[in-house]
This record gives sequence, C-alpha cells and structure tokens, in this order.
Amino acid sequence: MEPARWLEDIERVDVALYAAIAQTPTPALDRAMARLSEGANYSRLSLAAAAALAVTGGRRGRRAAAVGLASVGVTAAVVNLGVKPLGRRSRPDRAVERVPAARHVRMPSSTSFPSGHSATAFAFATGVGHVLAPAAIPLHGLAAIVAYSRVHTGVHYPGDVVAGALLGTVLAQLTAHAWSPSSRRGGPSALRP
Repeated sequence: MEPARWLEDIERVDVALYAAIAQTPTPALDRAMARLSEGANYSRLSLAAAAALAVTGGRRGRRAAAVGLASVGVTAAVVNLGVKPLGRRSRPDRAVERVPAARHVRMPSSTSFPSGHSATAFAFATGVGHVLAPAAIPLHGLAAIVAYSRVHTGVHYPGDVVAGALLGTVLAQLTAHAWSPSSRRGGPSALRP
C-alpha cells in the first residue's frame, strides 16, 4: 500500500474517533474535562507539581522538578516554534461534530498537530521520572488525562495528542540525558558519590 493511502486511512480513523467521542453523551465528565484542560494551560499543572516536588522531595525532588521543567521548556519551544508551523493541520470543527457546549474551552489559534498540552505534560512526567521514578507514575497518569481532555473538549483530534505525547516523551529523554551529570562530566563514573 502506498504511504499516501496509509496516511489517508489513518486520518479517517482519527476523525472517526474524534466524532465518536464528541457524540457520546458524558455529562458527568464534561465540566471536569473542561476544567482540567484549562488548568493545563501554560503548563500550570506541571508548575504546581514541580513546586510540590521541590518543597517536599528534598534535593532529589528539587532536581526532579528542575529536569521536568527543563523538559517542558525544550518541548514547548520545539513543538510551538518548530513542529506546529510545519504540521499545518486545522483545528477540529466542533460545530460540525456537535461537541456539547458544556465541554467547550477556548479554541486555540495555533494549528492542531501536535498537541502542545499533551507534549508538555508527557515531557514533564518523563523528565521528573528520569530523576525520581516513583513520581513518574502519577504524573504520566495525569498527562494521559490532560491529553484526553484536549480531545474531549473538542480542540484536538486523537492523533494530535498521541503525537504530542510521543514527541514530549522523546524530547524529555533527550533533555534529561543532556542534563545528567554523566553527560556533562565524562561518563557513568560521575554518578558515583
């Protein structure tokens, strides 16, 4: 099968998933997903989690918060300045798919692909996990819910959030590696006390 046909098929599935979510009545979730989606604007949830880690986690908590926030910074820059302008995918049309008004959040003016909210949430969780693995579990769970909230509120297609999650994870791994003492001081021996 030709690559262009694969992409067309994937896009059809992506749009169908978006439509199915939009048309499924979920009144108990609607307001919560809208609040969560708005709460994740400007990485506010990651900033709050970083503050909590820095205050309660001692030296490792502060380092985890720093690596997590560095990962957010790198990811936000790459996604918003580099990838989104190349993606050129229009935002979903909530009116056409009849996304309930109770779910609506402000529709961003940027392109849809990839999801910046998803990318930065996963970047933060991955960056923190590089230093403090137990904290990564709930943070990845929160990142997944943030990513879903972007589809639930109608501002992204599912493919946008999956791509954002993958991109944020990869960029955070690269950031965490560059941040690690072994990469700055010449190898694994630098990690010994």
